[in-house]
Amino acid sequence: MGRIALLSLSDVMGEKALNTVLSMARLQEYVGNFPPNNFEDRFSFDELGRLLQALEQMYGVRSGRGLARKAGRASFRLGVRDFGPVLGLADMAFRVLPMGMRVRVGLEVLAETFNKFTDHAVRVEEDDLHFRWIVDHCGMCWGRRSEMPCCHLSVGILEEGLYWVSGGRTFYVEEVSCVAAGDPACIILTGKQPLE
Repeated sequence: MGRIALLSLSDVMGEKALNTVLSMARLQEYVGNFPPNNFEDRFSFDELGRLLQALEQMYGVRSGRGLARKAGRASFRLGVRDFGPVLGLADMAFRVLPMGMRVRVGLEVLAETFNKFTDHAVRVEEDDLHFRWIVDHCGMCWGRRSEMPCCHLSVGILEEGLYWVSGGRTFYVEEVSCVAAGDPACIILTGKQPLE
């Protein structure tokens, strides 16, 4: 997963800019040397938090968070390529489900993937209008302090995931609670119905 995040950031901002951000985050060991493409736990929450903090320091809060969101979208696309066959989201049985069911199942499978392959602790809850992506142990904001939610890499992953499972529809996605802002958990709301 750390490799996917670094590849995505490289795609979004370019290798040279990523190398600068890695140096700012005191992560020079990853310049030109991303973690291997395996399931070893080599990229820590501390490193991810420092990387995303350095992104905001280099580009400013607004632009840094926009880049993190774009990288999240790219991370989902790369993750589907690497994890797709394992997840079963491309199976015919999944594709013929009604869209609302695909969205629910897609979010649950994504949460299970985070729980299995990272140290994140994710669960999905819902009410009449929204799904709540709840992260009790979040690497996106690990070790950070912020006045507002800052897990924009996760927001981008969910935006692209919903786009993918719905066949190209756009959904409301917003982080409303964040550990970095002093909240007990990171919570991202997603709409149950597409915006268009």
